[in-house]
Amino acid sequence: MKTQHFYWLALSAFFGLFGLLMLWQTVLAPSTKFPVVLLLLLNITPLLIPMRGMLNGDKKSCSWMAYISLFYLIHGAVECYANVDERWLAALEVFLSLQLFFGSAFYVRSLSSQA
Repeated sequence: MKTQHFYWLALSAFFGLFGLLMLWQTVLAPSTKFPVVLLLLLNITPLLIPMRGMLNGDKKSCSWMAYISLFYLIHGAVECYANVDERWLAALEVFLSLQLFFGSAFYVRSLSSQA
């Protein structure tokens, strides 16, 4: 596959994960135990840190995004196991985080092999 295919795979997973987390905490299944703003800050902020570099296709930011996506993989796996009512949301989070990880990792790898 071309380098751009991996980049678009990672970028689509990034926006999908961002949208899923926003909708999950606000519309689909808002928490009754914690404030929604706190959960949004905890869930969304790690995605926003390398976002500018990710949108520009920066190699270092994309590699950091691959590392950050592993946090969402763990979160989705735990939620899938622990929360039966929201299992489909957690499974979608696992899928998107894996897509983000592999897209970012292969994008960085293909950039390295071109140089």
